[in-house]
Amino acid sequence: MLRTALRNVLAHKARLVMTALAVMLGVAFVSGTFVFGDTVADAFRAASSKNLKDVAVLVQADVPETGTVPETTPATGTGTGDEKPTAGLDPRLVDRLRDLPGVTSVRPSVNGSATLARKDGEPVNADGNRQNLAGDYAPGADGKDARYPIVSGRGPAAEGELALAAATAEKAGYRIGDTVRFATTGPALTKKLVGTVRTEDPRVTAGSTLVLFDTRTAQGLFRSPGRFHEISVAAAPGTDRYALTEQVRALLPKEGATATSGAELAAEQARQTAEDSEALTKMLLVFAGIALFVGMFIIANTFTMLIAQRSREIALMRAVGASRRQVVRAVLVEAGVLGLGASAAGFVLGLGIAAGLRPLLNASGAGLPEGPLVVSPTVLLGSPAVGVLVTVLAAWLPSRRAAKIAPMEALSSVEAPAAVRGLLVRNVLGALLTGAGVAVMLYVSTLGNGAQKNLLLAMFGSFLTMTGTIVLAPLLSRPVVSLAGRVTSRLFGVSGRLAQENALRNPRRTAATASALMIGLALITGLTVVGDSVDRAVGRGAVQGLTADYRVVNSAYLGLDPALGDKVADVPGVAGATPLASAGLTVNGEYAKVSGLDPEQLDEVADVDFTSGSADAVGPGRIAVSETYARRAGLRVGAPVRGRFVKDQFAPDSGGTAHLRELTVVGVYRENPVLAGVIGDLADVLPYTVDGKYESVLVKAAPGRAAGLDREIRSALGNSPLLKVQSQEQLAEEGFVEIGLMLDMMYGLLGMAVVIAVLGVVNTLAMSVFERTREIGLLRAIGLDRTGIRRMVRLESVVISLFGALFGIATGVFLAWTGGSLTASGLPDYSTTLPWPRLALFLGLAVVVGVLAAIWPAGRASRLDMLRAINSR
Repeated sequence: MLRTALRNVLAHKARLVMTALAVMLGVAFVSGTFVFGDTVADAFRAASSKNLKDVAVLVQADVPETGTVPETTPATGTGTGDEKPTAGLDPRLVDRLRDLPGVTSVRPSVNGSATLARKDGEPVNADGNRQNLAGDYAPGADGKDARYPIVSGRGPAAEGELALAAATAEKAGYRIGDTVRFATTGPALTKKLVGTVRTEDPRVTAGSTLVLFDTRTAQGLFRSPGRFHEISVAAAPGTDRYALTEQVRALLPKEGATATSGAELAAEQARQTAEDSEALTKMLLVFAGIALFVGMFIIANTFTMLIAQRSREIALMRAVGASRRQVVRAVLVEAGVLGLGASAAGFVLGLGIAAGLRPLLNASGAGLPEGPLVVSPTVLLGSPAVGVLVTVLAAWLPSRRAAKIAPMEALSSVEAPAAVRGLLVRNVLGALLTGAGVAVMLYVSTLGNGAQKNLLLAMFGSFLTMTGTIVLAPLLSRPVVSLAGRVTSRLFGVSGRLAQENALRNPRRTAATASALMIGLALITGLTVVGDSVDRAVGRGAVQGLTADYRVVNSAYLGLDPALGDKVADVPGVAGATPLASAGLTVNGEYAKVSGLDPEQLDEVADVDFTSGSADAVGPGRIAVSETYARRAGLRVGAPVRGRFVKDQFAPDSGGTAHLRELTVVGVYRENPVLAGVIGDLADVLPYTVDGKYESVLVKAAPGRAAGLDREIRSALGNSPLLKVQSQEQLAEEGFVEIGLMLDMMYGLLGMAVVIAVLGVVNTLAMSVFERTREIGLLRAIGLDRTGIRRMVRLESVVISLFGALFGIATGVFLAWTGGSLTASGLPDYSTTLPWPRLALFLGLAVVVGVLAAIWPAGRASRLDMLRAINSR
């Protein structure tokens, strides 16, 4: 039986090509995912280890503060006497650390953040997804800083100079000698670029920017004159690192500094890297699993058709003494051999995928570090095992059917119709699964909360719904294919009618072929509908209630100096500039964010719907509250309350009585995304904001002056790369940038499942042509020409593809409608919207898929020799 199985694989290799390709692609996805995840994790670990290789102990200031020097002396690195108290490590600590036994070197450093402007004026990393790092270039006796090897030029040595990481300079478009604009927390500053450096810091290799100044300038820029933020201690070989760490800790002040051993830092970075790479690997594996699941339909369909075509051969085996168990074993061995060969090829392809993913992702700004491919024994052995297991599992049911073939029945008929009982049981099971899935998803639609247990329930309901639809597909195929057949018959005559009959001839086969495409399109459609709905909800939420034309904010969330509000108001074309300040407020034990502004300007920049009271009554000691907060805190108009202002909105404030205020509620309004849960007078709120700064400035343009006003505002504010001046359209688009990137990535990953589904259509048509060789010869004999044969096969492919697309789109829309409600807690404005142009595009693509999938089978069918085809058995 083993020799028989091997012979069958070789004898039918042409018919197994598409099945092998499906297995190969699925295994390639799995193996490539594991290899890529291990490679990235190893590369990050190597970069982190290299970055920490000479660090035995790292001393850090607890809360390094960043800032800029006053505007009167923006580039000197010295203050005017109005600076905040300095923060950092005392330079005398450096000498004490250097005297410890076993210490070979001590390197103090200054750290901060500096946002660069590109050469074209736009800020670098303005989306906030990457850090804007800054520090000092501290050369040793040889004039070089070992942390930052020079790539070109030299290191900064004076207050008017800076250096950039080579990747940063390339990203921003700067060359040696250019004047670079940047900002820390205040106005834009300029310095001359004198050099570019290389760094092993994994944050920089991942896309963060790096700006370097000489030490004295860096200390002034980051509000630590004469002090440092970090001190790295190197030790001689053989030194007890843990004992040295304890000695370092003994020298530190009681507050304001911590010491960590290099081993602890490396372990923490390794742990974080492992978590990040594991999350990425798990996400990719989900899509790899989908691809393999889709491939199982192709494998099962292929073996079902092969068994039907080889029923005479199987009957002869049974007649000469082969048992049912031997027949099953032979088919499974055949599947295993196919799976092993395809898995081996898939593993090699997976290595190519893993190698190509890094440059592909880096081209889109991922910034993954370089490193060799890492192939673990688990991946080497596990990937082929997965391919073989999936192939054997998919072939198990066809093998059972093969074993049930009665010898005499098979010898008298090449293909027997499916038993009615089998279809009845399948239909009942499909109805139960679909009904259960629909019931679960309808329940999910009432939850309105994206908690983890609700997400898991939604995933379970989606699985039940899709599984039930797949099981019901043979029953559903008849009305859809019949309807499509009427169209093809009217448009293409006999070829269209024959295509309809061929698709209806074996509903199981048609359903299995279409199901693979349905799964991919259901997931893609669901993502598209949810993504479009979220896009619209985010867009509405960003500008709902906003009547101002522009919003000015600090991109680093560091607030705006109050003086900037006056500058904005003086810009020609600005009809009004309304500063907005934010703090926290607790009333009756209930916390809310409070927006402070000039009540007289409220109507100019926001459309607020008051249910009681009015904005005119807001003033010193008088507040308006949202309906939600009024219910939570038990507030009503006219009620005097005692409120406690909270300066830090992200942490509890013990405060005492210094922040207590007697307040009166003078209005209640419906929720407004522009404003917080409480509206107060600007003068009341501003003292309790962080650093006494505005959160934003809302700008109303004069009639006819809105176009181009953002450039005028930026210019008036010194073109600081920290400032964002956004129109309503930009605000609406901003929230969807990350969602759009995520959807694009998921489209690409799900594309593999669609490709495998297309291979399934090609496979089914090719095997169907072989199965109907004699029939095609007879059609040619009675007058159907080669063009008619090609058109018949092509239309059959299109009908099957359209069936899969229609049910995939319908299922995806239903799942998106019911599951999308889980976003309601985070997006109150969410409502399901159907992107009709994209849905129409998916249907159009299904037609294209059908046409493309039929090219080879249709060509093969039209080239069959008429007489040989008629004489075939």
